[in-house]
Amino acid sequence: MFAIFTRTFCVLLLVAAIASCTSSPRDEKERVVVVYVSEDQVFSEPVLRDFERETGIKVKAVYDTEEAKSTGVMNRLIAEKGNPQADVYWANEPIRAEILKHKGVSAPYRSPNGQGIPAVFKDRDGYWTGFSARVRVFIVNKAVKDTPSSIHDLADPAWKGRAVIANPLFGTTTAHIAALFTVLGDQKAREFMAALKRNGVVVSTSNGESADFVASGQYAFSLVDSDDAINRIRQGRPVEMVYPDQQPGGLGCFVVPNAVVFIKGAPHPDEAGKLIDYLLSKETERKLAFADCAQIPLHSGVEMPPELKPIDKIQVMAVDYGRVARKMMEIQPFLKKWAGLE
Repeated sequence: MFAIFTRTFCVLLLVAAIASCTSSPRDEKERVVVVYVSEDQVFSEPVLRDFERETGIKVKAVYDTEEAKSTGVMNRLIAEKGNPQADVYWANEPIRAEILKHKGVSAPYRSPNGQGIPAVFKDRDGYWTGFSARVRVFIVNKAVKDTPSSIHDLADPAWKGRAVIANPLFGTTTAHIAALFTVLGDQKAREFMAALKRNGVVVSTSNGESADFVASGQYAFSLVDSDDAINRIRQGRPVEMVYPDQQPGGLGCFVVPNAVVFIKGAPHPDEAGKLIDYLLSKETERKLAFADCAQIPLHSGVEMPPELKPIDKIQVMAVDYGRVARKMMEIQPFLKKWAGLE
């Protein structure tokens, strides 16, 4: 009996030893990447789930809330600077990426997939790279006979009381106005803003509300993001989209790309690089082009729906997003006064 017990015990030990030397997926350390996201969850989450499925890397995502207006996760990243919890930041525009750069929260990362993206949409030092952009456009009611063609039409007396912009204290409208300050100069930009007020330009709560005002025929046209216009077109509303300032020598359209950022001291640097490479791929841009956000790829040759115009066919406003970020902070007191809050 003792001999049988001894042989059995030895066999069990041998099996245990073999098992301990044999690797299995359950025994391997789980690969994880932590990403903070200010792009709308409804659009960003499917992309992150695809990455998770295709790479086997688990994604832990922290999404901004609508109330935070893209500043929630940015402020969290700044607060965590001394003890980083995130690996990657997916920003819905490059302004916050610039702020993180200047606060020492991010680190350079040059993805091979970023090589085909135009230099204007990348930080020259590699602290962020843009992809999948919205463009600032006019949404125009089809009942309008003479279509506006320039940002300056907002101040033209011919359109007095017939145009709308979203509140310039928030979102892409703030960034757009800051961009105008950098390309026109402070004096001309201030004069332009004063002309908007004299011309009775209506201020709405959001780009979406502006688009709905135009779609209902309440106003003739509005300055909005391209996705706001495309969504109303897809709904069958009586509107069209106009890319402003496309004439030779014109200002061009202000482009608002997403931006991806590598966090300094990222807990999972290898996985962070793989996620950034994935977000900057042509396939990710294709997915976001066909999603309801209808974002324009920054790589050439990416398949897209017919409502979108390729980025190389659009005259783009020549801006330095770093300057735009600094100017946006600088003009806040002016914008508050313009909006009647001071």
